[in-house]
Order: sequence, then structure tokens, then C-alpha cells
Amino acid sequence: MRTQTLAWLVLATVSAKPKPLDGRIAAVTGGSRGLGRAVVDELLRQGCATVIACARNVDSLAELENVVAVTADVRTTEGRRAFVDAIATTGGLDILVNNVGTNVRGPTTELDEGDYRSVLETNLDAAVFLCRDCKAMLEERNGCIVNIGSISGVCCDHTGVAYAVSKAGLDHLTRYLACEWGPCQVRVNSVDPWFIRTELTEPLLDDSDFRAAVEARTPLRRVGEPSDVSQAVAYLCSAPYVTGQILCVDGGLTCNGFEYQKPSSSNRENDIAGGMGGF
Repeated sequence: MRTQTLAWLVLATVSAKPKPLDGRIAAVTGGSRGLGRAVVDELLRQGCATVIACARNVDSLAELENVVAVTADVRTTEGRRAFVDAIATTGGLDILVNNVGTNVRGPTTELDEGDYRSVLETNLDAAVFLCRDCKAMLEERNGCIVNIGSISGVCCDHTGVAYAVSKAGLDHLTRYLACEWGPCQVRVNSVDPWFIRTELTEPLLDDSDFRAAVEARTPLRRVGEPSDVSQAVAYLCSAPYVTGQILCVDGGLTCNGFEYQKPSSSNRENDIAGGMGGF
């Protein structure tokens, strides 16, 4: 009987141990799949009371408890307004994760202006204006922002100039807002991944030559998993004296940089492919 009582007490103590993000309210863009879904799951696991997640298709979020799914395209003013309105109805905001992202690959000489604008609107503009529109709610609760960047904004990985420019801009947005909003006790950090295994990167990683090149240039000799990124996000959400930091979750890749030439008889200029870390 005594052994059973002690076991129950141990179990009760473990169960009662507070989680790092107990009771927090978080908002995640692009939260229905890939890195965004991994972040939603991790924030819930770490104790968030509510996660408001938006995407253009939120069907995959219907199964989750404590998740408010918002159908919204945050590239647009209307989409951002719908998302912010949904956040406001929860009664506050502790964490904003700007995760939504896209890419159009190809050499700069073939860059379409419409594609360029689309990448920047998705990867950078959405984050800028969501930060602006959520700042008051975050300030009320000494909240934080985590931007999902990419090593493409830190070094050259030949993934396309539009993507690189957007992610470099996101990193500097992080630094700038950390300085501007630090006195308000709003922290701003960025997580910059390298290749992470998701449904969006799987087609590239299915190319065994390309995957081998990625692994060879990555000091840890492996592709990242979504949990590698989501755990870094959760850490930054719970680190009260960390702000203005760009945390590269890259297996050490930024020590090396990356370029890959496809095995081909074609000599087309810049026939190269790169990472999709920010998805």
C-alpha cells in the first residue's frame, strides 16, 4: 500500500509540474502544415491555453483541441484583418509566430516581377504588418514575437534572390523591432532553419544526389526535422532575457554555405537548387 501511495504522489507531482508556456495565448500563421503545424503542436504541448492558427485551408486543424482555426490569406490586408480580429476575441496575446512563407526558384535573370512581389508579400510584408497590428496586445502581456526566417537570409544557398531578400529582411525586422519595442517588454527573435523534412521539401529530398549534397555540407550530416524548429521556437517563447537574436537551426550549415549543381549534360547558366528552410 505504501509503495502504491508513493507512486501516486510521484505521478501527481510530475503531472502538477507547470509547463513553460502554461496559460499563454499564441497565434501562428501558416499553421496547418509543415513547420507551422509542428509549432502549433509544440506550443500546445508546452502548455499554451489557446493557439490561434491561420491558413488558406484549415481542415487539418479541426482535430485539435484548444486551437482556433482561421481561414485567412495574410498576404492581403483583408486576411490579416480577419486574423487579428480572431486574436482579439480570445482576450489577449502572448506569442506571435510569423511562419507563413513561399518561394519561387530560378536565376535572377529570369525573375518575374509578379513572382518577386508575391514572395515578398508572403514572407516579409505579412510579418511586418502583423507585428504592427498585434503590438498593443503583446505589450499588454509582455509578449513575444518569433519570426521564422531561413539560413537563406544569412548566407548564400542559391535558393532564389526573392526568397533570400525576403528572409534577410525578416532577420533585420527582428533586430529592429527588438530595439524599438524592448522598452515595452516585447521580445522579438527569429528562428532560421536550413533544410527541414516536410511535405514541401520532400520532392527535393527525394533526389538522392541532392539530399547527399545537403547532408555532406551540414556538419551534423542530416536533414532537420520539424521538431528541431518547433522546440527552438518554444524555447524563445519562454526565454525572458533573450531578444533580437537570430537562431540558426541548421545543423551547422551556416559555417559552410551551400551550392548544388545538378548532374546534367545541360550547361544552362545557374541551373542550381537550394534550401527551403523557412517553410
